[in-house]
Amino acid sequence: MHRATKWALAAAGGLAAAWIGRSLYLAAATDRVRYATVRTVDGVEIRRYPRTVLAETTAGTERAAFRRLAGYIAGENRAGDEVAMTAPVRTEGAEVAMTAPVRSTETETGVTMAFYLPGEYTPETAPEPTDPAVELVVEDTRKLAVTSFSWTASAARVRKYERELLDTLAAHELQPQGEPFLLRYDDPLTPPFLRRNEVAVEIA
Repeated sequence: MHRATKWALAAAGGLAAAWIGRSLYLAAATDRVRYATVRTVDGVEIRRYPRTVLAETTAGTERAAFRRLAGYIAGENRAGDEVAMTAPVRTEGAEVAMTAPVRSTETETGVTMAFYLPGEYTPETAPEPTDPAVELVVEDTRKLAVTSFSWTASAARVRKYERELLDTLAAHELQPQGEPFLLRYDDPLTPPFLRRNEVAVEIA
């Protein structure tokens, strides 16, 4: 094999290893919203989530909403504090591919997006946003039914897993509350084969 080809292959292998290593490090270092697994039915996990505080905003696009909330956790709040990001991402209705610790809902007026704040924050202790378009909201204790999948979270794949999730719940006479939504746990640069995605729905 030509020496230049060997060097090129070695460099490519080094870059791939660095890419994977970075993604694994970020996944391990990112705080996650805590939950307790209640039981599992046909591969669907039933989880109980605690009361959670979120920073929420509505904008014309996911990108604009994400930028606004990123500013909040970077210090655009009355305390000037940096707030650690948490995972997963929560998306409802929007099909824009964005992986960050957010929850978003597509509405007639744009996209509503929310960052889950670390578990130590309460509505009283969370830094107050300086941007009037960002507000703190509370998500009460809830029970979710969740199914997991890897690789990309395309609209077609998400719909497929949503149907499978709802079919499983119906088979076990578990009643969904509202519509399913997407949870994504990884940095946008994470290799597809390392990504963790979930489709979830609140249940009674």
